[in-house]
Amino acid sequence: MPILDMPLEELRAYRGRNECPEDLDAFWDRGLSEIEACRGSARLVPAAFQVPGAECFDLLFTGTGNASLHAHYVRPKGKGVYPAVLHFHGYSGACMDFSQMLGWVTAGFCIASLDCRGQGGSSEDPIPVKGNTLQGHIIRGLDDCPDKLYYRSVFLDTALLARIVMDFPEIDAARVGAYGGSQGGGLTLACAALTPSLNRAAPMMPFLCDYRRVWEMDLAKDAYVELQQYFRHSDPQHTHETEIFTRLGYIDNINLAHRIRARVLMFTGLMDNICPPSTQFAAYNRINSPKSMRIYPDFAHEYYPESDNEVMQFMLKM
Repeated sequence: MPILDMPLEELRAYRGRNECPEDLDAFWDRGLSEIEACRGSARLVPAAFQVPGAECFDLLFTGTGNASLHAHYVRPKGKGVYPAVLHFHGYSGACMDFSQMLGWVTAGFCIASLDCRGQGGSSEDPIPVKGNTLQGHIIRGLDDCPDKLYYRSVFLDTALLARIVMDFPEIDAARVGAYGGSQGGGLTLACAALTPSLNRAAPMMPFLCDYRRVWEMDLAKDAYVELQQYFRHSDPQHTHETEIFTRLGYIDNINLAHRIRARVLMFTGLMDNICPPSTQFAAYNRINSPKSMRIYPDFAHEYYPESDNEVMQFMLKM
């Protein structure tokens, strides 16, 4: 079998390279306290798109930095109490179309799909930051205080969405899961880390893991290209390399993974040269809750056959 990264036996033991700030847990606990003030901000607005058997809404709420955030929300028509899933989209994308969400309603779920702030959907990114923002969001706020990091806000948005959905009267708060691919996989891990009551998490080929490993593999390109551009523009001699990777450690899922309590099902392709397998295993290997992984030896950063079916079956067991 071709090998892009470490041999599989080494991947199963690898726990990551990126630095971790000493105050990581206090940093995130402070952020979670901040979003409590936003928890009551949600409004459901009936969408123009409607179909028999379901109710479709634009979910509007306020996040950190007074950001106006948007998600699609669909629930079965009629009174009842239902499990729910949260969906997070890939880098630069937007929330799912309502028609794509109806399979979950048929299976008896409510579903919310978030627009990440400042990407392809309607959610705003209003927090001003100092420094380089060229070519991506990982480095947005890196030259400012850690509270200004873009992904701090987005990670907290996922946790806020979970809390809002869990508060809805039609939701069984003990039966809520999350899933997504690439950036959505990374946000699934972050949501689980910041939402200890989340029941299940199904990250696919997760982004936002083990930045130093990405750098050392010379894969700071494509989704991670901004890391290369940041050093070229802001630290060309790598004088502050350790400091930079430590600050990135606040938004690195390998450092948040120990907080996850949900049951986890992860999907990883061993030929993934966008989000290298070792970076994904680094997060997986630090998860202490019940977990399993589906490995696709010949697949890269792409759709994995039958994976959507398996995610739904996984969530149905909540």
